[in-house]
Amino acid sequence: MSTPTGFMEYKRQLPVDRDPIERVKDWEEFHKLLSEDELRTQGARCMDCGTPYCHTGIDMTGGTSGCPVHNLIPEWNNLVYRGLWREALERLHKTNNFPEFTGRICPAPCEGSCTVGLIDQPVTIKSIEQAIVDKGFEEGWIVPTPPEKRTGKRVAVVGSGPAGLAAAAQLNKAGHSVTVFERSDRIGGLLMYGIPSMKLDKKIVQRRVDLLAAEGVEFVTNTEIGKDIPAKQLVDEYDAVVLCGGATKPREFNIEGSNLKGVHYAMDFLTGTIKSLLDSNLEDGNYISAKDKHVIVIGGGDTGSDCVATSLRHGCRSVTQFGTHQKAPLTRDPINNPWPQFPNVYTLDYAQEEAKAIFGEDPREFSIMTTKFVGDDEGNLKELHTVQIQRKVDENGRKSYEPIPGTERVFKADMALIAIGFDGPEQTLAQQLGLETDRRSNVKAKYGQYRTNVDKVFAAGDMRRGQSLVVWAINEGREAAREVDKYLMGSTVLV
Repeated sequence: MSTPTGFMEYKRQLPVDRDPIERVKDWEEFHKLLSEDELRTQGARCMDCGTPYCHTGIDMTGGTSGCPVHNLIPEWNNLVYRGLWREALERLHKTNNFPEFTGRICPAPCEGSCTVGLIDQPVTIKSIEQAIVDKGFEEGWIVPTPPEKRTGKRVAVVGSGPAGLAAAAQLNKAGHSVTVFERSDRIGGLLMYGIPSMKLDKKIVQRRVDLLAAEGVEFVTNTEIGKDIPAKQLVDEYDAVVLCGGATKPREFNIEGSNLKGVHYAMDFLTGTIKSLLDSNLEDGNYISAKDKHVIVIGGGDTGSDCVATSLRHGCRSVTQFGTHQKAPLTRDPINNPWPQFPNVYTLDYAQEEAKAIFGEDPREFSIMTTKFVGDDEGNLKELHTVQIQRKVDENGRKSYEPIPGTERVFKADMALIAIGFDGPEQTLAQQLGLETDRRSNVKAKYGQYRTNVDKVFAAGDMRRGQSLVVWAINEGREAAREVDKYLMGSTVLV
């Protein structure tokens, strides 16, 4: 324990992010870090409690509780408090291959289940995590560590998102020869093309990819398995195949007017912007621009918020974000949302903070549903029609939304971005290999085992569990690698 009374002596402190008005003028990361002394003080607030819920990592009603990769949080908090940063990095890397990603983009369910949060503000775990790994790179402590010997086994990983990279890293560590196939032109999956650069600088992603390559992982880009290479050929040529293709099929939004010009899916909007930014600093114009547009974002989640922030940087005229959920309370509901569930409270994330700074108010509309899109005579979107809704729960726990009569509204809009989630993985690989899928079209493979019904083929990440957090993808990639190692060798050196 750092100090038994630290949580009483020191208040929670978060780094002050870059000013919203200034940061929307560029695509640089908006995060700042606390000083080393401030971080040591924050580490002192960790109680090293008898049952550290912060690293339990379980699904609970309302979201995830604790860290899915089971980070040894009290241990590295204590090491930071003592100034032992290199030892803290070693503890962090024991459970998390990519803390530079989770330290930036994870919603921190660990903090939601922090025991200090029962009576006070939780420990600033996420900030300390990022600081540890950033210092590791700055000091040159993180270097390639290829395996001392190879097993002679070859493993193909399909998809280079967080699950695929985690699986590749672990399998390579065990001595297997790993090839990662990615259909895009850059490695990283949603880390590269799904999360805007101001949340996760792409140089951070490439730095880790380069490190994995130096350790012996082979990366093949611009190659779609099932199209450029038949899936069966991959299974025949490798000793094992790990499918980590993600849940990339967008949920359809087929209402009146959805085919109008100006209505786009969120990932088309985000991916195009990120690629153009990386290729040409947006000079090639190969992206959907929100400049001078009245933008409506349909979807209240992280992807919707990323659309808000990206639209602001394009120079939109206005931006509004629709969500079907109710406005959250200012404090946690102790009955319906008790600790250690993830706290459902009203907050402004980075994008909403930026929109409020520019336009003067929170851009979100709550408990609202779009009923139709309306266009002009040339087929261009000009407005959205909406109605307020209320949620109903039947005796079986099924939720539905009912419109409230008399609450109809019309919003002016030149652009609508659909960010309502995904309907599971694309089905090409499942069909070519004869893989069993569940009722949500995810590849069927039991959690903790990751084996599909086809010999040699494993599945992990969003492709297996459905759309989820990056930290869950890392968890599944690591665990799938362990099971593949057992399959190939009869036992495993991986944990």
